[in-house]
Amino acid sequence: MTTNIVVPTLGESVTEATIAKWFKNVGDAVKADEPLVELETDKVTVEVPAPVAGTLTDILAKDGDTVAVGAVLGILGAAGAGAAAPAPAAKAAAAVPAPAAAKAAPAAGHPPAPSAAKLIKENSLDAGAIAGSGKDGRITKGDVLNTLAAPAAAPAPAAPRAEDPREQRVKLTRLRKTIANRLKEAQNTAAMLTTFNEVDMTALNAVRAQYKDAFEKKHGTKLGFMSFFVKACVTALKEWPAVNAEFTPDEIIYKNFYDIGVAVGTPNGLVVPVVRDADKLSFAGVEAAIAGYGKKARDGKLTMDEMTGGTFTISNGGVYGSLMSTPILNAPQSAILGMHKTMLRPMVMPDGRIEARPMMYLALSYDHRIIDGREAVSFLVRVKECIEDPQRILLDM
Repeated sequence: MTTNIVVPTLGESVTEATIAKWFKNVGDAVKADEPLVELETDKVTVEVPAPVAGTLTDILAKDGDTVAVGAVLGILGAAGAGAAAPAPAAKAAAAVPAPAAAKAAPAAGHPPAPSAAKLIKENSLDAGAIAGSGKDGRITKGDVLNTLAAPAAAPAPAAPRAEDPREQRVKLTRLRKTIANRLKEAQNTAAMLTTFNEVDMTALNAVRAQYKDAFEKKHGTKLGFMSFFVKACVTALKEWPAVNAEFTPDEIIYKNFYDIGVAVGTPNGLVVPVVRDADKLSFAGVEAAIAGYGKKARDGKLTMDEMTGGTFTISNGGVYGSLMSTPILNAPQSAILGMHKTMLRPMVMPDGRIEARPMMYLALSYDHRIIDGREAVSFLVRVKECIEDPQRILLDM
């Protein structure tokens, strides 16, 4: 008895995937629910487990093949079964007789008209390449003029560049193609603009230093920067709802909930899992959600549902050392906050003293079709206030 290995349902609107790699070879024994093959969709990678225990007797879709939902990837036979016998060769297709040679065009009955012959000679044309429209196929002056007026034949395509042995060519993954298409679409569609500010991280650093050990001991998760920024953004989004809205050609959709996407870098590209209802979560809840998503992203275990439906995104390029950037919108969202590296910089204090302070540049990219400059700048200032005085978040001030 054999069992088909099929492409599972991959999520709403996802109809096909690419075979990333097979974990087993033909003839290998497999256990029930053991991963057999990895599929790559537009957004996530999915492992297809063995539906039953047995032996992999046939692989019908190879690495790199594109397969539709429900397609058969391979066949499992009973334990100990050998590889499936090759399918009988299809009967050779009957040879298709070569088409009869086209009848040669009748030779022109007369030489070109004198006026046509003159033009042919002056322009060094080949009379045999000109179709005559006169009686008995005679070439007229009009035929020559039409030939001269015709656009020149397109030049032959350049020969493909020879591969340099020092180069390595890697086929684009479906995830990388989707990232490229979505980012370019955001640039082409939105009236994107970026505003900047800087935030003094002194107070936030002090809070973390004071409570991080007790926080981790009580909640089982580390107290990072991201929970403060998520909470600060939620506070600002409530005051400036256009930043949490979506633009359509006919209406503006205001989102009265706060699903915050947190950009996470993986070996395969950038993914953005969503922290649902961030306004209702505690700091520990936010930190636990982000830590869990980070691990799942690195392991390629994120699901489609975990990466869709966000209303606003935060991207922290500072973890890679970025000092300044202009993040691209995560469509259909209307804004994204970019965090950057914290650096000690000399700052002039209110009393005129100069101190070295840990400063971070913040960047808010936004869709100017829906968010005005006043709203964008005010939003970013509100985030800055919350980070520089974290008690504002707790006191909702």
